[in-house]
Amino acid sequence: MSGRFPILYIAEADPETAVLSSGVLAHLVEEIPHASFIVVGSRASAPLFADLPRLDALIVLEREGRLEWVNLWKRVRSTKWGLVVDQRGTDFSARLKRQRRAVKPAAASKDDGRTLHAVEQAARALQLDTPPSPRLFFGHDAMAIADQALGGWQGPLLAVGPGADWVGKRWPAERFAKAAAPLLAEGGPLDGAKLLIVGGDEDRDAAHTIRLAAPRYRVIETQGRLTPLQACAALSRASLYLGNDSLWTQLAVAAGVPSVGVFGPSDERLRGPWRGRSVRGPRMMEDFRAIDPKLNQAIQHMMDLPVEPVLNAARSLYAQRAREAEAAHVPQPHSSDL
Repeated sequence: MSGRFPILYIAEADPETAVLSSGVLAHLVEEIPHASFIVVGSRASAPLFADLPRLDALIVLEREGRLEWVNLWKRVRSTKWGLVVDQRGTDFSARLKRQRRAVKPAAASKDDGRTLHAVEQAARALQLDTPPSPRLFFGHDAMAIADQALGGWQGPLLAVGPGADWVGKRWPAERFAKAAAPLLAEGGPLDGAKLLIVGGDEDRDAAHTIRLAAPRYRVIETQGRLTPLQACAALSRASLYLGNDSLWTQLAVAAGVPSVGVFGPSDERLRGPWRGRSVRGPRMMEDFRAIDPKLNQAIQHMMDLPVEPVLNAARSLYAQRAREAEAAHVPQPHSSDL
């Protein structure tokens, strides 16, 4: 391996969860500049790390069976690893030669009994006091494809991700449109911005509804046209993001975008946008489980979340980030001026 300190990083199979943990890997990239990396993931999660600096190899576990783990062990057993990080919480790393192993512990709560966010849970693998924010790296090619999809637009962007992996977690597309319209309107916080819609092929119908929030020339639709990593690169150009509890929302967070997530039959305490805002309707998780115990029925659970709380959260978060950015650029007085 090219680095003097080889690190094996085993990412979660679920891509959304892998993004939530991605800050740990970014932390290692920055804190150990002489390290090189091999990343293990699923077919869905491994490509998210394709542009990681000093990456020697991506290894895809096609399935989760014993044979795949045996084959992985044969491939990596000869290396004396400086560090093995296992975000899947297995005992695989115990069988490898290594200086240190870091394994994400089982789900836990904070000392005061509150639920531990997935970002905090991932940080516990390295026993980090300050959980690093999710972050993905994208190289020149991914950024070039993203910029091409954006049509070269360099101005402000409001991004919306209407997709989710289950209909129960989908907020109605027309409500996303109603939340986006006043943000983009004359006098709104994103007056003059374009509307960027991200998602997969399955989100095209929702996108057709949301694009009515702005004149056609101010709408950029990328659903089904970009890989998740390329979508993350496109999202890095955005000024604000609105979305469901989904991979697209976590990609926005990993791109550094102020993000508002809408929640119903899922737990924002575990997966809410890190350093962003989570908005839910009047019902709690227990209420949803009472009518949908396994949270898998084809029920539109999100119908009781109105537009106003989401719009208010978006305005508040955007204003907060604007104040923070302004404060960061205010020159500090010299001691001689005091």
